[in-house]
Amino acid sequence: MRPSSLALCAALLGGASLAAEGTPSEEAVPGLQDLHLNIIPRTEDEAARIAAVTALTEDFSAPEQFEELTAGAATVRPRRNADAFSQPSGNMEFDRELDFKVGNGLFRKLWVSSPSSTRASDGLGPLYNARGCQNCHLKDGRGHPPEGPNDGAVSIFLRVSVPADPGAEMPRIAEWIATQPHPVYGQQIQDFATVGQGAEARFEVRYDEIDVPLSGGERASLRVPSYAAADLAYGPLGEAAMLSPRVAPQMIGLGLLEAIPARDILALADPEDADGDGISGRAAVVWSLEHDAPMLGRFGHKAGMATVREQSSAAFASDIGISTPLHPDVWGDCTPAQTACREAPGGDDPERGGFEADRAALELVTFYSRNLGVPARRDVDDPQVLHGKRVFYETGCPACHTPKFVTHRLDAQPEQSFQLIWPYSDMLLHDMGEGLADHRPEGRATGREWRTAPLWGIGLTQRVSGHTTFLHDGRARNLLEAILWHGGEAETQRDKVVSMVPADRAALIRYLESL
Repeated sequence: MRPSSLALCAALLGGASLAAEGTPSEEAVPGLQDLHLNIIPRTEDEAARIAAVTALTEDFSAPEQFEELTAGAATVRPRRNADAFSQPSGNMEFDRELDFKVGNGLFRKLWVSSPSSTRASDGLGPLYNARGCQNCHLKDGRGHPPEGPNDGAVSIFLRVSVPADPGAEMPRIAEWIATQPHPVYGQQIQDFATVGQGAEARFEVRYDEIDVPLSGGERASLRVPSYAAADLAYGPLGEAAMLSPRVAPQMIGLGLLEAIPARDILALADPEDADGDGISGRAAVVWSLEHDAPMLGRFGHKAGMATVREQSSAAFASDIGISTPLHPDVWGDCTPAQTACREAPGGDDPERGGFEADRAALELVTFYSRNLGVPARRDVDDPQVLHGKRVFYETGCPACHTPKFVTHRLDAQPEQSFQLIWPYSDMLLHDMGEGLADHRPEGRATGREWRTAPLWGIGLTQRVSGHTTFLHDGRARNLLEAILWHGGEAETQRDKVVSMVPADRAALIRYLESL
């Protein structure tokens, strides 16, 4: 039987109570409070025990305590089919499962254009990238770039922006890089349109191969992508336009990532590399529409969104063209220059508060997205996996891919409350080198910086999504290629992988496949 949230954390933290005691050790970080969570603060004693539990291990002879339970009590059994990422949190009470299932229905819904006879499903577009959330997040997993001339670009799109006057945006956020949506094409290129409208462009990618020699006579090949928006329907982009491809990420564990205390993430930041290890992670700070305040960015390839609700609403607006209370425009990402798009009929309904997806619908999709369960680890005690874990640690990978956190204690979110989780991400921005640079800033993130991608569930990508492409644009065709693309702050770690003996490299990949 899976331990309860209380029993699991008590076992890990020496019987720490879930009731707040004494004076909290956490003080709100100015401008970065966890405003979106109903938090019970930690005591000083509790914080000390959490620090001990989340410290990096030095013993690789056996799995760590509860290492198999990747999401704590919220962990789900690893299914052998494509539904491995589509299960509710393992500790969800029965009376909350209905909301999860209704949210799943909305996530899978195919929207139609207005006007239509299906009033609950109209409002698509007029410009869009997909008709439903599930079309991009394949079986709640990651998307992929087109794999051949007959494969569409439904689960990948191009972000677009242009420079703005310095200081024009977000004066309350330091080091903000001022950009703005393209005056004609908006925030992203939509390659589909409803009847009577013109799709903005066609996604186009081509690859060149480069050979990478490895130790032991092994070799790898990396494909170098070149992207373009072809067949532009509304005129040229202009020389100032900055394009960046984005593959839809996997959906598991989002509520748990949201529940990591901001203070714990900020404690890992080292923007000046004070410890001299070559790693200088920076916090993404973004403006929260939901809370009208600066908050820690957590979601998206450059951590451009603060909360799961905001991420969900932004995807409704830009990807599908559906209005919500946070993004009320019925025309989605259509700009004033696209007059026909702005004038097209919308699906806003007075019975839904004047939105195409009302507050209740957005809450249900948010609940569903927060509670997609993380599958348990496989083969944690396999000798090769344990050896690969040692290689992972000794290579220095945990400097960015932080293995463990303990989430906040939350009254309103019992599934995410006080869990020891293993996401393998510090949630910070890192310079990944020129090879992965998109040269498109986003908020505080430069054109070379990316949020550390969580690794949990990465070994199930083939099972869920039917492919093994990784990184922000899917250029890596396997885990080794993804490692070899690391540069910048991770260049030292990449070079160690290139030069290590083949048996160690194989064990490292085997370890990643067990996550």
